[in-house]
Formats: sequence, structure tokens, C-alpha cells
Amino acid sequence: MDALALLQWPAMVVTLAAAWLVASQSKARRNWGFWTFIVSNVLWIVWGWHEDALALIVLQVGLFVLNLRGAKKNDPART
Repeated sequence: MDALALLQWPAMVVTLAAAWLVASQSKARRNWGFWTFIVSNVLWIVWGWHEDALALIVLQVGLFVLNLRGAKKNDPART
């Protein structure tokens, strides 16, 4: 198994960490959660590309856009 095939495991861990952060009551942690989700989206896109999983890639692009929106709306610098 090559390294890209193993990418699904760190992608899964990063996704779970992001979900944990987004569920926080702290606005700063939620913001970090959205950015962590963005990292996971990129990891899943790379893995999906390697595995020819087009539906997963399309899903992750959509979630990437939604996570950018969430990060913008939850930016702790915005009041």
C-alpha cells in the first residue's frame, strides 16, 4: 500500500478533531474547528483523487466552501 492510500487515516483523525472543536462553546475554538475541517477537506480531496472517488471529491469541495463560510462567520476578531 502506498503512502497516498494511507492518507485516509490522518484525514479521518483530522476530521474528528475538527468536529470536536466546532462543537465547542468557545468562538475561538469553533473558528479553529472550521479551519481544521478545511485541512481535512484538502486531505480527503487528495485521497479521493488518488482513489478516483469523484463523488467524495465533489462533496469535499462543497464542504470546503461551507467551512470557509463558517470560519468567516465565526471569526473571533469579528464582533
